[in-house]
Amino acid sequence: MKNLKVKLARMEKDMSQTELARRIGVTRQTIGMVESGDYNPTLNLCIQICKELGKTLNDLFWEDNDNEMV
Repeated sequence: MKNLKVKLARMEKDMSQTELARRIGVTRQTIGMVESGDYNPTLNLCIQICKELGKTLNDLFWEDNDNEMV
């Protein structure tokens, strides 16, 4: 399932996938796959993404009431 929450939070910070990836030490492809739902990130990676984007795990990775990540 796509994770549009990560993409929106990244865009709010006016940050490219490449910049976010560089800041947390992964590839741009990893960020793209997280956003597209093609990669299930580790808890550690989720925490790094949250810290960099100034969000909580609940903000970016908690499932909505309809049991889908947005």
